[in-house]
Amino acid sequence: MRRNLRILVPLQFVALIAVACSLLLARPIQDEGLTEEDRKDRLAPFVPSPESVVDAMLQLARVDKHDHVYDLGSGDGRIVIMAAQKYHAQAVGVEIEDELYKKSMARIAELGLQDRAKILHMNMYKVDLKPATVVTLYLLTSVNERLRPILERDLRPGTRVVTHDFKIPGWEPSKTEDVMSEAGYSKKIYLYVRP
Repeated sequence: MRRNLRILVPLQFVALIAVACSLLLARPIQDEGLTEEDRKDRLAPFVPSPESVVDAMLQLARVDKHDHVYDLGSGDGRIVIMAAQKYHAQAVGVEIEDELYKKSMARIAELGLQDRAKILHMNMYKVDLKPATVVTLYLLTSVNERLRPILERDLRPGTRVVTHDFKIPGWEPSKTEDVMSEAGYSKKIYLYVRP
């Protein structure tokens, strides 16, 4: 009986956290310049990728100074910043949340990376991906599935797509790696190469 109580308490705690997160995500939106359709496209919560996972994603894609990296749903800009700073790539983030956009742009300016990195404050379904040689994603499987036709339409042959934890339905990864986060959790990253 005691074992069951120990299991119930953590499950109740998880349920409480889920309710709290849903309330936070339902807060009023005050982004200027975004349409009602854009506001409805907020489909994934911001959960930052651990730095070790970011580095592994960029290594798996073999990012270098010749690449144009696009991070869809760029959050605080950590993938964009590392791609520009460590790998010397041209890096573009796409972020719809106003506060995350401002925070990441401020960090890019603070680091003096404006010549190699920028964040677009827009809906990721509307961005032109044709210049991309690498696309990074840490989005839900359902969002990846919705992005798939856009990726298939816009990405040139040889473009690499790297996802963290969530696959792209209908695509077969070229390579899969397990990465240990700083907190000791095993994370999966998937590399896809457009034919």
